[in-house]
Amino acid sequence: MTVRSIFVGALSVLLLTVGYATASSAGAPPVVDDEGLVGAWRSQVQFTSGAFAEVKDLELMYAFNSGGTMTESSNYDGSPPVPPAYGVWRKVAAGQYEARYSFYVTKAPKAFEDIAKGGGWSPGGIGVIVEKIALADDGKTYTSTLRVDIFDETGKLIESGSEAFGRGSRMGF
Repeated sequence: MTVRSIFVGALSVLLLTVGYATASSAGAPPVVDDEGLVGAWRSQVQFTSGAFAEVKDLELMYAFNSGGTMTESSNYDGSPPVPPAYGVWRKVAAGQYEARYSFYVTKAPKAFEDIAKGGGWSPGGIGVIVEKIALADDGKTYTSTLRVDIFDETGKLIESGSEAFGRGSRMGF
C-alpha cells in the first residue's frame, strides 16, 4: 500500500464523517437551556387571609422534578407535626407555571396523657394549595400567589380561599 493510497483513504473517511455530522445536525433544533422550575427553591410566603395570616416568617422549600412532580416543606412542618406536601406542577405559558400540592393536617391530642399512651397528633384532614408562579427572565427568582383550601378528615371543606403571595429564589452552589 502506498502513502498516496493511505492518504486518499484517510481523507475519504474524514470527508464522510464531516459530511455526515453536518447533514445530521443541519435539521436539528437548537439546544435551549430551559430549566424552568426544575430544581430546588426557597420561598418566603405571607398569607393575607385565613388561619396562616398571623404567621410572619413562613418559608417554603421546594423540589420541582422534571416530569411534573414536586415536594414542598416549610419551616413550620414541626409545629404541629405534619409531613411535607406532595404534588404536581405544569407550565401554562412562557415563564408561567402552576403547582397543586397537598399536605396532611393533624389534630392536637385532647390531653398530654394521650401522648404517653401512644396517642398524639392524629390525622385531621388535608390542605390543598394552588400556586401560580411567574418566573423571572433570569430563571433565578419568581413571584407567586397561593390559595389554600382545608378539608377535614371526612373531606368536608372547613376553610376556603386563604390567600398569600410569595417570593422565591433558586437554590444552588
